[in-house]
Amino acid sequence: MNADANLVPDSTYVDVAAAPWTKTRFPGVEAKILMEQKETGLSTWLMRWAPGARLPAHEHVEIEQTYVLSGSFSDVMGTCTAGNYVWRRAGSRHDAWTDEGCLMLAVFLKPNKFFDQ
Repeated sequence: MNADANLVPDSTYVDVAAAPWTKTRFPGVEAKILMEQKETGLSTWLMRWAPGARLPAHEHVEIEQTYVLSGSFSDVMGTCTAGNYVWRRAGSRHDAWTDEGCLMLAVFLKPNKFFDQ
């Protein structure tokens, strides 16, 4: 335990249950940002997708990692189901959707670039 209150803590504990769900600009997609370093773009998100939710075409600027906790989500390459993991290479592009809804943990090295705006 740090004795000096001015020191940055070595560990940051997040009360995930107490953190509010925040709506994204994509209908049916909500998130809890668990960790974010704005200066580098690194972030970890808990994401909840309602049945039928969809992310439009976007590019993964750096590697993206996703672990599906419940439900499933898909893209043109396949479907990632509960208990499974998918990662995408830097520069990869796709849109993604869920038929049944899903809960996922996603790690981004940089924010995605969306093409719908």
